[in-house]
Amino acid sequence: MKRKLMEILACPIDKHHPLDLYIFEEKDEIVEGLIVCPQCGRWYPIRDEIPEMLPDELRKESEDLPFLKKWKDKAPQNIVSEGKPFNLK
Repeated sequence: MKRKLMEILACPIDKHHPLDLYIFEEKDEIVEGLIVCPQCGRWYPIRDEIPEMLPDELRKESEDLPFLKKWKDKAPQNIVSEGKPFNLK
């Protein structure tokens, strides 16, 4: 994902903009990271350079929790313990 994309992204749930970006792995583009809505506390993974900004009902806990667990040391603590729709609490 290109950093510039953050200028136009908004939370699909509450339409909040701007969103927070946490980069875990970066090459020419952001390979893995987290997009966080500071308003509603939802987080969206960036996997394989693709931001996955799906509404809650289309997300899979079986895919999102392992991603959050993998990056829990680099992710914001409030997302790890209280993030929506899934967290590690």
